[in-house]
Amino acid sequence: MAETAGKLQTDLGERSTYDAASQCSRCGYCEQSCPTYVATGREPLSPRGRNQIVRLMLEGRTPDRDSVKEALSTCLLCGACSTACYARVPTADIVLEGRRMLEPEAPLIARILGRLAIRRPRLLASLLKIGYAFKRAGISRLGRPFLRAAGLGALAEADASMDEAPREFLCDALRRRPAPESPAWLYFAACGPNYVLPRVGLATWAVLENRLGPGRFLNNACCGLLSYNYGTLVDARDAAIRTVERWEALGNKDAPVIADCSSCADFLKRYPRLFLDDPAWKTRTEAFSARVRDVIELLGVEAAPARTAAPLVYHESCRARHGQGLAAPQELLRSVCGEGYKTLPESDMCCGGAGAFSFLHPELSDEVLRRKISNVARTGAQVVLASSTSCLLQLARGLRKYYPQARAFHLTEFLAQNDGTKTRA
Repeated sequence: MAETAGKLQTDLGERSTYDAASQCSRCGYCEQSCPTYVATGREPLSPRGRNQIVRLMLEGRTPDRDSVKEALSTCLLCGACSTACYARVPTADIVLEGRRMLEPEAPLIARILGRLAIRRPRLLASLLKIGYAFKRAGISRLGRPFLRAAGLGALAEADASMDEAPREFLCDALRRRPAPESPAWLYFAACGPNYVLPRVGLATWAVLENRLGPGRFLNNACCGLLSYNYGTLVDARDAAIRTVERWEALGNKDAPVIADCSSCADFLKRYPRLFLDDPAWKTRTEAFSARVRDVIELLGVEAAPARTAAPLVYHESCRARHGQGLAAPQELLRSVCGEGYKTLPESDMCCGGAGAFSFLHPELSDEVLRRKISNVARTGAQVVLASSTSCLLQLARGLRKYYPQARAFHLTEFLAQNDGTKTRA
């Protein structure tokens, strides 16, 4: 990922944003891997189109501002283009640098939420609980037209697309757990499982405790990914510093730090790239990031004999596949499901969730989503598994709308049910 404005860590080492964009030869090999290009067929919404736009911006030959804003804001940041690219051009990072050049036009609500999640998590939790209370009472939907009229359409879309309104957040439940002196693992509560899907975090905890032994809650705030994508590098670095200082204070530096949202796990692993110009903090974040694991890395093959379950497919979250290079845990799923496990066509193509993307660009997001749900329907699956909160919310919305025969679950939820493990609050 990118770090300081104008400097990127690429597969070829540190490069300026201009040099990284200039690596793009415009061969077009990436285009069929790009969900927004496949959905629209528009060159500016392709990886090579976006790379050239940023290059022109850096050369002072900025095209029409509205066109630039559309091209850069509609990038899903999925990274599939870099996986497909022979030169491994870091298009997502280049796009983010372009967005930062347009910083005053970044979504205000995303910047505010990102800052609250990092610096005032308890205030954010209180505000969310009030909002969820309105939602449970059926009041929030009445406010959607007013939110749209006030220019807060993203909040209205978020309210419309979310079914769950938890009364208690994951952090509340985990703070009541005993904290062993020598835990086998540390749990990083990503914002999705924490504030939106606590059931996912509880399932993860139960599965890890059953398989690895006792764990300990890191008692963390946001990892900073929302600010990195939609806010400022200052806020993203602040999140990294707070996380690493908390980890250092616990003193359990040999235990793996486990996250069950693949997007956050990927970002945690990339903290050192936020400090390319600060050797001291780069060293400290390297020590932390070396201990970070996505939960799907630690779930070994099931010992139980294979048995047929309801038809099931696995959607590969972009930041697991293209960010961390983690393939679908097919061996694990086959051992649990037997003939029930089906291969999902285009399993590594983005579902259109991409964090705040589905709220900021609902029509384009839905176009990408329909392709994903169509592939699910072709398999006849009744269960769709994923490892990222954004994917779970997006898939659940798409299945309700286009293919209600199936439901979406986190991988650890499925394994907890299969293990017969109780998930207690």
